[in-house]
Amino acid sequence: MKKVGIAGSTGSIGTNALNVIKRHPEIFSVAFLTANKQVRKLAEQTRYFHPRAVAIADESGEEELKYLLNGFPVEIYSGEDSISYLCRNEPCDVVLNAIVGSRGLRPSVETILSGKDLALSNKESLVMAGDCINEIAKEKNVCLLPVDSEHSAIWQCLAGEEHKNIKSLYLTGSGGPFRDRDPKTFHLITVEEALKHPNWSMGAKITVDSATMMNKGLEVIEAYHLFHVPADDIKVLIHPQSIVHSLVCFNDGSVKAQLGIPDMKIPIQYALSWPDRFDAEWEDLDLITCGPLTFSEPDHVNFPAVNLARQALQNGGNAPAVLNVANEQAVYRFLGNEIPFTQIIPFTEAALEKFASPAPCDIDSLLQLEKDVTEFIKKHSI
Repeated sequence: MKKVGIAGSTGSIGTNALNVIKRHPEIFSVAFLTANKQVRKLAEQTRYFHPRAVAIADESGEEELKYLLNGFPVEIYSGEDSISYLCRNEPCDVVLNAIVGSRGLRPSVETILSGKDLALSNKESLVMAGDCINEIAKEKNVCLLPVDSEHSAIWQCLAGEEHKNIKSLYLTGSGGPFRDRDPKTFHLITVEEALKHPNWSMGAKITVDSATMMNKGLEVIEAYHLFHVPADDIKVLIHPQSIVHSLVCFNDGSVKAQLGIPDMKIPIQYALSWPDRFDAEWEDLDLITCGPLTFSEPDHVNFPAVNLARQALQNGGNAPAVLNVANEQAVYRFLGNEIPFTQIIPFTEAALEKFASPAPCDIDSLLQLEKDVTEFIKKHSI
């Protein structure tokens, strides 16, 4: 029986992970669950999966959670630090970090420090602190298990291959809802329009990142830290059908691709079942009916986020962390109708100009940087 802890169980990835676990009760059990604010959903999950402990980051939800779980055999924790506490101290085999945004960094670090394998959906952990996380993971001899569909695809393509034979990696992306929209109208984009992803059902923040293509930029940085391939050898392709999830080109000209329906349960289950593969109840990919598969170069003029992320990676130091936090906070301001869609990237650029430094930084300094950049973006105007 594999014991799984889930940080961020009430979000899209966490919910899908629990659906995977529900299908395989003879293989998986739930060690702990955590949520940010969704008290009722966390209580419902707790009553079904029977974790030993749960945590709610928003302390104002503690009393309601205790009331909903009154008499139920579970330990209840609250506060932002409670999630990291469970990741480090609760016995389990693997922790799935499904937290959205930079808040997921500390739980990732605490998981690895405790010697547990980390199934990582929180790409921000590697974007902000990839070097530190890799160093700790090597020291503790733990596995980083990619959950993002693109990185899971590359991971699967690399199974059984020698690293020295890799020529390049290709991350695919749908191009988001605005790939064919007239750029002259980008300033009119509404929150509702940005949240209508053509292929995937995801959380609000990552859906907006897909619309700006910052998601692909962050994924380039994540791939760099996961697969240790030079940044120039990590490419991005627009693939509107979202069937080919990523590709690997080898030095003999061979190309491997991982294909599947656009369903996050597939990479989640692979991360939890690895090195095995389990049966699934969802539909198989039908190549006859899925239609033509097309690929094109990204539009870097109207969607500059990928190149901005590449530049941050090249500059090194704290630049990727600044990029991540600034973009995250700018997206939240857009979602709150405080700024237009077209200001998300300029806000991020302004933060990079103010805070980026080539000096190496540790986890504590990154967490302080997060606070400083967050405050800057909240008050910034153009």
